[in-house]
Amino acid sequence: MSKTSILPEDWSTKIGRLQIATKSKLRGHHKGSHRSMRFGSSLDFSDFREYHPGDDVRQIDWNVFARTDKYFIKRFLDEQEMRVHILLDSTKSMQDEKKWLLAKQLTISLGQLVLGRDDRLSFATPTDEKLMPFRRKGALYRKAFASYITNLSEPTSKSSFTSQAPQHSAKDCTVLFIITDGLEPIVEWERTLRTLPRFSQDIRMILVQSSEEIAPLYSGDLQLIDKETENRLNVSVSQRVVKEYEHKRQKHFMELDALCRRYGIHTLKVETKDDISHILFHQMIRSNWIN
Repeated sequence: MSKTSILPEDWSTKIGRLQIATKSKLRGHHKGSHRSMRFGSSLDFSDFREYHPGDDVRQIDWNVFARTDKYFIKRFLDEQEMRVHILLDSTKSMQDEKKWLLAKQLTISLGQLVLGRDDRLSFATPTDEKLMPFRRKGALYRKAFASYITNLSEPTSKSSFTSQAPQHSAKDCTVLFIITDGLEPIVEWERTLRTLPRFSQDIRMILVQSSEEIAPLYSGDLQLIDKETENRLNVSVSQRVVKEYEHKRQKHFMELDALCRRYGIHTLKVETKDDISHILFHQMIRSNWIN
């Protein structure tokens, strides 16, 4: 690991051949490296159509005219930039060291995929301190973004992530990534998720789960502290209590999955025990999130 990044030195080279995959037709207003469904002046040939008065005569294909005695023009797919926004949950429930590390590694990796393709990247994380927003385009800013995310402070936001997410989302982005643990109440998630489709046609939520949260190893008499509210609860951890916890957790994420499906939001669950390479090169590629 380098001192300026939480990823290996050659990480950007390893992921250099990858790019964000999307079926969304919404593109930026500037030239980029992605083919849109609009017609323009790139070198990617689409098809022919008959010439109409007012068309650019330079697009007439004279070889086709020689064969058919009719005027046809060539049509090419326009090349536009992709606009990607990454929204990172920085509430107290993300304080688990492994969870926060993996969330930042995912953020850097996705950001470098965007910047490496000359696409436009924006990033936000709701915090109690004022942070300068990151909005850049081009491979020149990959190291700067890695350093920016690496040096983010420990998550300490007292406000709920769901209440702040809409105001920190970017409008008209091609892809919106949300990196969170998804632990806030379902009723709050529903309020938030139904507003997000107005920001993007392609929304993806990465649920970062701590291995300890999934399968707690605690037993005996304990005092549990809610990181979000700091409420304390004395509990005697028995097998019955663990099963009840697991049931409530499964119910929570089943309801969250159902909400995401309702609003057309794609989800991907990752665990802190998973290596970042496995997540990118297997889980995300298999889910057609990157290619």
